[in-house]
Amino acid sequence: MLDLLQKIEERYKELTLLLSDPQVLSDSNRYKKVAKEYDDLSEVMGLYKEYKKVLSTIEEAEKIKATSKDKDLLEMAKTELEELKPKKEELENKLKVLLVPKDPNDGKNVIVEIRAGTGGDEAALFAADLYRMYVKYAEKKRWRVEVLSSNPTGKGGLKEIIFSIEGPDVYSQLKYESGIHRVQRVPLTEASGRIHTSASSVAVLPEAEEVEIDIKPEELKIDVYRAGGPGGQGVNTTDSAVRITHLPTGMVVTCQDERSQIKNKAKALKVLRARLLDKAQTDQQEKIAKERKSMVGSGDRSEKIRTYNFPQNRVTDHRVDLSLHKLTEILNGEIEEFIEALRQKDQERKLEAPSKTA
Repeated sequence: MLDLLQKIEERYKELTLLLSDPQVLSDSNRYKKVAKEYDDLSEVMGLYKEYKKVLSTIEEAEKIKATSKDKDLLEMAKTELEELKPKKEELENKLKVLLVPKDPNDGKNVIVEIRAGTGGDEAALFAADLYRMYVKYAEKKRWRVEVLSSNPTGKGGLKEIIFSIEGPDVYSQLKYESGIHRVQRVPLTEASGRIHTSASSVAVLPEAEEVEIDIKPEELKIDVYRAGGPGGQGVNTTDSAVRITHLPTGMVVTCQDERSQIKNKAKALKVLRARLLDKAQTDQQEKIAKERKSMVGSGDRSEKIRTYNFPQNRVTDHRVDLSLHKLTEILNGEIEEFIEALRQKDQERKLEAPSKTA
């Protein structure tokens, strides 16, 4: 750990110099990257400075204990060591947590895809509930939400909705939401009061920048057609809807929400780029470890991750075995407790990983 901290300290000193370099200051993109890396390392360096001071004081106290014959000095050294050794252990634990490798996608915006699964109209209504939950959470965080594509039902539900969320570190907060969300409640149409179980899937993808995913024009088949469903005269009377097929993978993305064909094409490409990045990263992870199971789940979107039980006012996350009896609040965007529990469990798993492979 000390070797790694020394390397980080060297890099921190380099970044400090770079932040005052005229060439860096004149390049806004490079300056942002340097400033972000500097900020990311600042907390580690603050703790490391404190840790080195504690180590130095312990070393001095140990030296006094080993060489001095003065009773008062020996007593002071003994007291100091009793106080500093637990402090040293506490700082080491904090540094270990900060040194856990960060997900390179954590700082990115996201594309969220919600699809109604088993349960017909009830599943579509639940998909709409989930969409509203994430919008409410985004509002609390002051993030920006933009609908990229939607397929509403006539009863207020959503067969599918794809939307982007933009803001600081969005992916780090929402990446654990991918999976099957299950709802247990009595549908409005159920005369006998029988509880139905329905489900919707959620996929949270890190948004890809153009430089990360290079899509060649010849790899795309682009079709335009007249949009269907509700949307007004402008949508339904012009060929504004866009369907993009990525020929190498067979991925198909459609978008018809905008009146402008150009805007629909841009939104569809945004979704396609995110899906291709997700596929590339998933393929890479599978090569590294074919069986990547963990306490917070494998990330497989076919995995049931959470149940929303209306009769008992309870929401349970099955990956961390956490149940909260405040369903209404959660559907109004109060999902912080689940996110924090999942992040903590993921961090614990990463801290344990080195000892398992050692």
